[in-house]
Amino acid sequence: MFLLNYLLLLIIVLVCVSFVTLLERKVLGYIQLRKGPNKLGLIGILQPFSDGIKLFFKEQPNPTGSNYIIYFVSPLFLLFMSFILWLLFPFLVNIYNFNYGILFFMMCTGMMVYGVMLSGWSSNSNYALLGCLRSVAQVISYEVSMMMIMLCLIIFVFSYNLFDFMNYQKYCWFIFMSFPLFFCWISSCLAETNRSPFDFAEGESELVSGFNVEYGSGGFAFIFLSEYMNIIFMSLLTSMMFLGCDLFSFLFYFKTTILVFWFIWVRGVMPRFRYDKLMYLTWKLFLPFSLNMFIFYLSLLVFEFYY
Repeated sequence: MFLLNYLLLLIIVLVCVSFVTLLERKVLGYIQLRKGPNKLGLIGILQPFSDGIKLFFKEQPNPTGSNYIIYFVSPLFLLFMSFILWLLFPFLVNIYNFNYGILFFMMCTGMMVYGVMLSGWSSNSNYALLGCLRSVAQVISYEVSMMMIMLCLIIFVFSYNLFDFMNYQKYCWFIFMSFPLFFCWISSCLAETNRSPFDFAEGESELVSGFNVEYGSGGFAFIFLSEYMNIIFMSLLTSMMFLGCDLFSFLFYFKTTILVFWFIWVRGVMPRFRYDKLMYLTWKLFLPFSLNMFIFYLSLLVFEFYY
């Protein structure tokens, strides 16, 4: 029964991804004073299906000199890791015991770096290699800050289980107790998912399209799906950790949708960072701040325990 639930969840997530792409094109269109897709179906509602059919029916490129097996397996690996992340979706009845769900999330996000690295390296292209090196350095750097922010919140609930976030936020959301950390977290989410203004993996002016430059057809579609699934999951996780996590409420899913919209809105209004400033932001600002907050929360815990 759980496997059927999980399969249904994946189908729904994939449909969500297709409509998030439509939402993105519409929102960016209105930000730039144009309509966006509006021909296929009512207000362009069938555009995602048209894009998907076009992508999967295109010819699969095979770059000369590429490492053939790794080149084809890397997008599948990225998609598989995104699917695995959705195991953490909090079903009320689980066969799997996810008491260490946050550790599982950390492990999966750490593994995604290898998919990006191998896809860039195996393409046998200088642009792809530079894009993947940038992306790997960026993701690894911001993961450190993300984990420290998560540890600060784990001190509140004293558990790695995501369900406990629902129990402990019944009367007060964690965003009110850790407001500056929330901004650090959502900025780290942008960097973690390679979104603008931190999309250095695909800086068009110098890297064409980054690590996925040699991919077309199905390979590009899998990378694309993986990226947008991660965006939806990070929005869900943010809503769970900071904004109440009431799974029985429609408001919880509305907050997740608003966060997905925020990812798109930031892309439309923010200019791209300079790369050295990106690294400065995490190592000189986010990490020291989250470490200080961690020590502060820990001291409060010790104070409460003894006094």
